[in-house]
Amino acid sequence: MKTVLITGSSRGIGRATALNFAAHGYRVILNGFQHSDALGTLEQEITALGATFLSFIGDVGSYTFCKHMIKEALTRFGSIDVLVNNAGISHIGLLQDMTPEQWNRLLQTNLTSIYNCCSLLLPSMIRAQKGSIVNVSSVWGICGASCEVAYSASKGAVNAFTKALAKETAPSGIRVNAIACGAIDTDMNHFLEPEERQALMEEIPAGRLGTPTEVATFIRSIAEGPAYLTGQVLTIDGGWI
Repeated sequence: MKTVLITGSSRGIGRATALNFAAHGYRVILNGFQHSDALGTLEQEITALGATFLSFIGDVGSYTFCKHMIKEALTRFGSIDVLVNNAGISHIGLLQDMTPEQWNRLLQTNLTSIYNCCSLLLPSMIRAQKGSIVNVSSVWGICGASCEVAYSASKGAVNAFTKALAKETAPSGIRVNAIACGAIDTDMNHFLEPEERQALMEEIPAGRLGTPTEVATFIRSIAEGPAYLTGQVLTIDGGWI
């Protein structure tokens, strides 16, 4: 039986991804930070699916927390076959209005968390000579977005991190890929007014926002993909960008 660790799995894409892997026979390691109630609800749903899980509440931007989480998970399950780095936050506003604290917090959550989990988990994957890492990125990491400079910068870094680490780990049989999400119907986009949401959908050739379930299915397909698929940033955006 395979095991997957999904960061930021209490809501949105992370939640849908946890349920998808659980439904396909994986043992699931859950992580949440600010939404412990939502994580509890997810645990109940995974139990109903008959899957085995382990939950951790904490900030994956903290190396100390990640070290504890991964050590405990490896002790319990022996190995982690798939890592999905999904935890992320956004910030909308002019760059000159962004405080250093906001900048550092966003980078810690969106980028440092990926370093934390990858660096701590890679030794066990290298020993096993196998593993799959999927980083959740954004189309703004490819083309940038006005008033989302920090978010765009963090996701651009995730894309570069993915390509570089894939080259480093390919000789060990470990694949590293990223998905660049377009407009997905999650809490991150619920700030949009109805007219703004409609205008956004009119820009997207598919005519709608993507769903967390669609993204979750895509993530698992990449995680289980061919051994030759690595170092790629794959876009899921309804033809938008």
